[in-house]
Amino acid sequence: MRGEMNSKRRMLLPFGMKLFISYLFLIIVPIFIFGYIANTILVDLYGKQMNTNLTGTMAQIRDNINYKLEDTQRLSDTLYFDESMPLEIMRYEEGWVSYQTTTKLLIPKFRQTVDSTNRKIWMSVYLKNETLPEIYNNDPPASDPLAKGKHWELFHLRRIMDKPWYADFPKEDYGKTVVWRQVEDDGRFGRISLLRRLVDTRNPLDLETIGFMRISVYLSEIFQSVNVDKFGSGSMLLVLDENDRIIYGSGENVPDLHSDYKLMDVSRFTALSENLPKLNWKMTALVPDTIIQHETRKINLLTVVICLASFIVVLIFALGVSRFFSRRVSKVVSILNLFQQGDFHKRFHYKGNDEFAMIAASLNKLGEQTERLIEEVYLTNLKKKQAELETLQAQINPHFLYNTLSSISRLAKFGQVDKQHQMVMNLAKFYRLSLNDGQTIIAIHKELEQTQAYLDIQKVKYGDRMDAEFNIEPRIVNYVTVKLILQPFLENALQHAWRGDHIYIRVSGRVEQETNSILFEIMDDGIGIGRERLKQVVSAMHAPHSPANRGRGRGYGIRNVNERIKLYFGNDYGVQLYSTPGVGTTVLIRIPMERAASQAPESLDSKWTG
Repeated sequence: MRGEMNSKRRMLLPFGMKLFISYLFLIIVPIFIFGYIANTILVDLYGKQMNTNLTGTMAQIRDNINYKLEDTQRLSDTLYFDESMPLEIMRYEEGWVSYQTTTKLLIPKFRQTVDSTNRKIWMSVYLKNETLPEIYNNDPPASDPLAKGKHWELFHLRRIMDKPWYADFPKEDYGKTVVWRQVEDDGRFGRISLLRRLVDTRNPLDLETIGFMRISVYLSEIFQSVNVDKFGSGSMLLVLDENDRIIYGSGENVPDLHSDYKLMDVSRFTALSENLPKLNWKMTALVPDTIIQHETRKINLLTVVICLASFIVVLIFALGVSRFFSRRVSKVVSILNLFQQGDFHKRFHYKGNDEFAMIAASLNKLGEQTERLIEEVYLTNLKKKQAELETLQAQINPHFLYNTLSSISRLAKFGQVDKQHQMVMNLAKFYRLSLNDGQTIIAIHKELEQTQAYLDIQKVKYGDRMDAEFNIEPRIVNYVTVKLILQPFLENALQHAWRGDHIYIRVSGRVEQETNSILFEIMDDGIGIGRERLKQVVSAMHAPHSPANRGRGRGYGIRNVNERIKLYFGNDYGVQLYSTPGVGTTVLIRIPMERAASQAPESLDSKWTG
């Protein structure tokens, strides 16, 4: 039989869900594998595309730089290839001839050369023929001649013959020997100079040096197109010399000029380089990895979105295929959920003779049996307990009322009208709180007010012979309790615990963290309870319905409170009693921490704190 039941259970597995999961696994897994491969390819393509774009941008910048350099070189060509100049410059005649050559040829030629460009240039021409006069500005040594704008100067060649940059100048190759270099104070003022010989070009096979020219321009003019904006935020575009020193830079956080590039931390950058052959320098772009990572994240997000969209499409398809089976399973689950919530009225039926029909029949039968069981047992017992609780609650009030009315009668008999009035008012307050709109459960602060009203009644009766003190943690007053759990013990103490003509009663309340409950303690300094009597009272409290404990003679008030607490809150809560003859009695009442729907007024939080 058990094997047959197990076999049926295996047959009743949710085939619709299994089919649904199978579709998901067989279709979605390839989708995500494809997504991963596509993402990898896209990221790689983006990296290559970005590299191509940046390389193209750098090539464009290089071409712009070359154009600036070639434009400056074209200025030098006007002097280098001018065949009329060597003829006049090589005439070593002083006086009128020298003056005529200078004023009629050199000055107009040099002026025309510098005026043929709209850029700032400083052209210095050094001639071998010293019969020609020098023409130059007498500028201070620390000044930048180029700052004045376009101008030219004429010197004798001997002024630079001992300069390393002249002595090391390459051998002349007709029309090709041009050197770009920072000489003298070019580095300090951010300039670069075109250096070139002046030769007698009338005989290209036997070139005779007749002079030297130096055309200085600002690096900012040459590198005007070196702009990092096209490379993204945080990028740097650097121009490095042959020793990898930084000559020029664009971007944020560019290191100091002439610092060593090799000392830079470029671990967080992607570096691209482009040679500048005319300068024998190179241009390096440093693009932050975060830019690439940002674009990569976009690709990743796009891939995820596409995969999720595909997932949703496949999910809908899988749901459609498995709908027939999942609909039946959903009905079973909904019935079980209703059963779990306590609703056993729902019935459902399946046509056919398959496993789902068997489940439907079994669940319908289970619902009917459970519903009948609840009606016969649970609800009956619940009504019985509620009736017992109300009966026990009702038994407290007549007992107290009888004693109080007796006291009022005695006050009237002796003519103590004021005390009689005070006691009647306190009694009215006590019963107003006790009624509580018929509710059995009240807030602790109301229970304490009712207890205070009772003590006020007794204070009228006993006067200075009775002292009572409260020590209540303020935080417990907004929790709930079964009403009238403190007053019966105060009444017992005032009836049975007198030792001499004075009694002291202390009511405490606090949170017991270990059990997550609220603990009340009622302590008196009365005569206490004897061992045998205490044993009888405790026995009656824990077994109130046993034949030996029937009746009210043995701790009726204690038993009443204990039963009401256990009926409402369960057997983990209730009353404990401790007493020592000649010392006093202590009652412990433990209830759970259940917060009241309404909060006590703030003025009550500290009313019972001692």
